[in-house]
Order: sequence, then C-alpha cells, then structure tokens
Amino acid sequence: MKSMLATPSRLGVGHRFTFLTSIIERGYRLLDALQAPAALLARLYVAHVFFSSGLTKLRDWDITLALFMDEYHVPLLPPAMAAWMGTAGELVLPVLLVLGLGGRFAALGLSVVNVMAVLSLSEIAPAALQQHITWGVLLAALALYGPGAWAADRFISKKWL
Repeated sequence: MKSMLATPSRLGVGHRFTFLTSIIERGYRLLDALQAPAALLARLYVAHVFFSSGLTKLRDWDITLALFMDEYHVPLLPPAMAAWMGTAGELVLPVLLVLGLGGRFAALGLSVVNVMAVLSLSEIAPAALQQHITWGVLLAALALYGPGAWAADRFISKKWL
C-alpha cells in the first residue's frame, strides 16, 4: 500500500509553496530559539578571555607595571594609570557581561579594552590580531543586539520596568 503522506512531489504548485514556507518558518523559529543560548555562549567566551587576562595581571603587579612602561604604549595615559584601568576593566566588565547586567555597557567597555590592547602594541602577531578581531566582532554583536534573553537586564526590565 502506498503512503498517503503529503510530500513535495505529490503536492500541487500552491501546496509546494506552502510546504516550503512552513519549512522555512520552522527554521526561523529554531534560529530564534537559539539566540539566547548563542548570546550566552558569546558572553561566556569573551568574558573568560578578558577575566583570565586581568587575573594574570594581578598575579604579578610589578611585571604588569613593567610591561605597561616598556611594551604597552597606551595613548594619552601614564603607564601606571593604564595598567590600573586596563586590569580593572578586565576584571569587572566580564563579570557584568556574564550576568548580562549592563550587558551592552560591559560589551562596549570591553571593546575599548580590546582596541587599546591592539593599539598599545607596536607589533602584534597575525594570529593574535585575528583573536582580537574575533573578540571585537562578538563584542560588537552583543553591544548592538544586547546580551540576549538569558540576561539579568532582560529579567530586570520585565520584573520592574
């Protein structure tokens, strides 16, 4: 006995179009459902990179200061202030980003840290530059589209605003 299920080959032109649009709509719904976890993964990845860097700077503050005096040439800031501000940004902003608390602000702040890291080095390896570009793109997406539905910002705005 032949199957009586509707398949694209058994449908008329109008029904084929409807069948195709229903598949596309299901695909869009699936992609929409993946937005929140994708934003969370992006936040976790970028936050881990910057927070780890901040912890490395704290482990040996004397070396950090020496690097800011000799290697990292941050424009317009004295080396000690640049070291302090960069380290603070790398420790505080990732926590906010992971929580999604002030998520866009945190993403923009880490973007500044990222750009300053690239600008402050006189030479940067192509692989390192590519990493900074990747982080920059993820941070730009989070700044433009927000930290996603699984963020404290969203919870707070629904609960109290």
